[in-house]
Amino acid sequence: MALVEILLALIAACIGFALLARKLRLPYAVILVLGGMVIAVIPGVPAVPLDPELALAFFLPPLLQVSAYRTDWRAFRHNLRPILLLAVGAVAFTAFCIALAATWLVPGLPFAAALALGAIVAPPDAVAAGAVLQRLRLPKRIVTVLEGESLVNDASALVLYKLAVAAALASGGLGAASGAATFVLLAVGGIAVGWAVGLATLWVLARLDDVILETTTGFLAAYAAYLAGEAVHVSGVMAVVTAGLLFGRAQHTVFSYGNRLNASAVWKFVEFILNSLVFVLIGLQLNSILRRIGGHGALELLGIAVGLAAVLILSRFLWVFPASLLPRALPGSRSRDPAPPWSHLAVISWAGMRGVVSLAAALALPEDFPERDLIVFLAFTAILATLVLQGTTLEWVIRRLGAELPPHPNGIDPEEAEGRRLIAIASLAEIERRAEDPLEGAIAADLLHESRDRAGHLHRTARNEGAATAERASRRRIRLAALDAARAALIAHYRAGSLQEDGLVKLEQELDLEEIRVRQVLGDERTAGQKRADAARRKAAEAV
Repeated sequence: MALVEILLALIAACIGFALLARKLRLPYAVILVLGGMVIAVIPGVPAVPLDPELALAFFLPPLLQVSAYRTDWRAFRHNLRPILLLAVGAVAFTAFCIALAATWLVPGLPFAAALALGAIVAPPDAVAAGAVLQRLRLPKRIVTVLEGESLVNDASALVLYKLAVAAALASGGLGAASGAATFVLLAVGGIAVGWAVGLATLWVLARLDDVILETTTGFLAAYAAYLAGEAVHVSGVMAVVTAGLLFGRAQHTVFSYGNRLNASAVWKFVEFILNSLVFVLIGLQLNSILRRIGGHGALELLGIAVGLAAVLILSRFLWVFPASLLPRALPGSRSRDPAPPWSHLAVISWAGMRGVVSLAAALALPEDFPERDLIVFLAFTAILATLVLQGTTLEWVIRRLGAELPPHPNGIDPEEAEGRRLIAIASLAEIERRAEDPLEGAIAADLLHESRDRAGHLHRTARNEGAATAERASRRRIRLAALDAARAALIAHYRAGSLQEDGLVKLEQELDLEEIRVRQVLGDERTAGQKRADAARRKAAEAV
């Protein structure tokens, strides 16, 4: 019972921290970690141990799957080279840089143990940068590369970590050839397992006719892929990522419309809860970590931590720029794939915040591991340093370097506007065809005026005609006002006792879906008056 109370209290605290992060316009991961550290030093607060196996097996699979699910497969495949250069190359390079620095800063630390520390802190966590990436309009390639890197780098880091731990405990050396072969075997095996789990899940989903069962099956598939991969001793991370990519590609054809709508809301909730708990739990580990390293002086620990954090940040720059520019020095390669602006490379280099995988890997070190407590402390300080330093300044860096894209003309994405125009044309053509049908012609004719009006408006929007912006704003005001009036009439009808609760819920959901459609098509530029109206509507709903 105590554990349930602690978790509920932490979730309540996470809501407050998330609101504070929104008010301060900071990545909520930073506020959550700092908030967890503050909670940890409050007298009387019980210790909340973070079991490393639980952290990896419970938190990681759904977070990885939802990231893979949202990944643009075509963009991921097109940018596979830079993604692998970061997810594999940068991880290995960073791990060895940290290992060399650690053996110099901590005399007597075995190289294999230092390499284990490097593997622990090498993989960045895109979740920490997610709030900033979603808030700004960045070039598609930057977002694709960073998100793609986060899908693969955990697997490469964990493989290197296992090899380094085995070498440190066996007092043996690390073989580069055997390590590379092991990585390939684990990665390919994980992909095969994920592919099998993904295909089996899609086969089941195609035969279910229940939104709740479909959403639950997709959720369980994340754990099935991860646990199956670990059970056969291959990469569970790659298994989850592969299954998630399969689901992302199949969502438009295999998933039902209800599954797409409901799963989106469910996964957003799960993602918020898991991410929030993970970062708060990271902060809560402060006391237990500090207690274990009482034999080291404060200045000594500070010097080592600052030195390794500096190496961790700089090593990413040392890898990103040469790895991106040198391949394009070959004849013909620059014309096929021009070098990205240096500002884009700087943003990718600076977006290197660490997260839960690093801390879970550190806590999973065996008790007899050389300098285990010191390595756990240094992993924690690396996470903290990158979250606070890079997390709080990433948005400023993006704006300062001019990497943010300008707003779309008239606030509408041209590609999206063209897609809407094509949809409207196809719908109108079908209704016009049916208007000639002897049985359905009269009914189709009634729909023609509305369909032609919508197609005309979307055509003007896609062609960026001058009056389109003003027309869209007027349409939005009229449609939203009509929806508000419809809701008020519906609630009054219910209060008069003429409508049952289930009827109210069903009709209100239809109005809500229509409002979502209106705001997506016509924009969501709510004025202060509209926001007050929204607040009044929420009060009316509460009164009901």
